[in-house]
Amino acid sequence: MLKEWAKFKGFSAKNLPKEEPFAPGHRACQGCGEVLALRLALKALGMNVIAISATGCMEIISSPFPYTSWRVPWLHVAFENAAAVASGVEAALRALKRKGRFPRNRRVDVVAFAGDGGTADIGLQALSGALERGHDLVYICLDNEAYMNTGVQRSGCTPYGAMTTTSPPGKKSIGQMTWKKNVPAIAAAHGIPYVATATPAFFLDLMNKVKKAALVEGPAYVHIYSPCPTGWGTKGEDSITLAKLAVETRIFPLYEVIEGKYYITRKITKPKPVEEYLKRQRRFRHLTEEEIRKIQARVDAEYERLLRLAECL
Repeated sequence: MLKEWAKFKGFSAKNLPKEEPFAPGHRACQGCGEVLALRLALKALGMNVIAISATGCMEIISSPFPYTSWRVPWLHVAFENAAAVASGVEAALRALKRKGRFPRNRRVDVVAFAGDGGTADIGLQALSGALERGHDLVYICLDNEAYMNTGVQRSGCTPYGAMTTTSPPGKKSIGQMTWKKNVPAIAAAHGIPYVATATPAFFLDLMNKVKKAALVEGPAYVHIYSPCPTGWGTKGEDSITLAKLAVETRIFPLYEVIEGKYYITRKITKPKPVEEYLKRQRRFRHLTEEEIRKIQARVDAEYERLLRLAECL
């Protein structure tokens, strides 16, 4: 199942693709980590791709009529059905090849992009169905941890304690009251060939994982951490710093799940305290020392669980 992936030697700083499927001149906010993640993912995939994009920030900033930043075939679809439409596109390609109406040996990668809201919440049913049916596609979640495009409302991927417009802190609320939904684990539970986490702070790791996902036969899921200065209350120039800190504090571990086996791709043996990450963001400024200790304990426990999963090889 991983034959094509096994042949892939990986990108390096010296052999980066020159193609740019996503053009500059879009309308993303300054310091947007999501558009950087999107550009890197498409750069790894190349021009032989059909992209399906759910409603969200990346759709809004890339396609104000009559302009577009997409240099590859691109479908804008509803908030909740990127995975369903990608399933249909992949099935149509297979049918055309079977009928001799499309070259059998021509590789075209089908990739779906959606935010955390369109993935973890209203798009979860469509995603689960696509993974269960075994469609040969890549699904990429660009996770900025809230519904940013519609006004910074909380999503299932909003972290505990974060302030959003629908989870405001106050005398009777800490902000977001639930813990971040572990969508990569949900995807892996479907028994699909490949799952990975990534962040634009480690761009080669991101690009190599997206390319692996495309080369795997069957469904693949990549969850990309994407800083949002507007929704998080941060400086645009701090996005990459925050993306690194999320990994270095173990808040967002980098790993792969290949045919059910967990591999940590960047082990953090001397983690930085979560407070160093939290204090840089306005959405966490209301947190007390007690709440920060609670978050630290949760992060430590989740990383230990991940370590145990990776040891079960």
